[in-house]
Amino acid sequence: MKEKVKDFLDSDVLEKYLLDTADTLESQKAERYIALYPEVRKAYKDLQEGLEAFAQLHSVKTPEGLKAKIQHRIKTERRNKSKFFRYAIAASFVACMFAGVSYFFWNQNQNLIEENTMVTNKIKDLETDMKEQLEDVRNQFIVLNNPRTKKYYVSGNKRAKELKAVAYVNPIKKLSYINVRNLPNLPEDQCYQMWAEVNGELVSLGVMREIKDKDKMFALPYGDNAVGYITIEPNGGNQTPTLDQIVAKMKY
Repeated sequence: MKEKVKDFLDSDVLEKYLLDTADTLESQKAERYIALYPEVRKAYKDLQEGLEAFAQLHSVKTPEGLKAKIQHRIKTERRNKSKFFRYAIAASFVACMFAGVSYFFWNQNQNLIEENTMVTNKIKDLETDMKEQLEDVRNQFIVLNNPRTKKYYVSGNKRAKELKAVAYVNPIKKLSYINVRNLPNLPEDQCYQMWAEVNGELVSLGVMREIKDKDKMFALPYGDNAVGYITIEPNGGNQTPTLDQIVAKMKY
């Protein structure tokens, strides 16, 4: 038996087990011998102590101040991370602010474009109105000053005896106008409305308000043997004429 133990101790199995480099069979054999044989346990203990002494002998002494340096490094890393996050937050804030400012200016630009479009449209409408008014003034001048213009005097019926008007018709220029000289007063819930026959239908020419400008001319649709009417309608006018409320009829 002693020869067996001696062979084991002469081998390197115990050292390999101590250094954790033994395979499974070697580890099992070392553990069994350590448990069974006191001299093997003593040898294992001596190997442990020797290994510890060797480690201490060859260990490198920790440089002075290393711990403080490590702690300083950790604090520095934390500060840098904190700065990074602060910079990241600041950058995010700046980015959001830039996006907000960009949206503000974009929105302002859109508003300016819309306002510019509105102003442009209003200018176009004014130009159109001016052209129409100038055209109307020119046509009135032609009608009133052309010797071929015919005049038709219009009077109201018994419902509006005081109604007086003059229709001007120029067959050469195919222009027709009417000048209402006088309109009898009506209750506040009623008004006068002018109509003309166009293609067999009565078309509204608009509500006639109180005559303040006795020289005002109203354009009439031109037509051969044209017929016009003035009716009394509810205040604001009607879509279709109230035929039993005709107060004047014009043939021109």
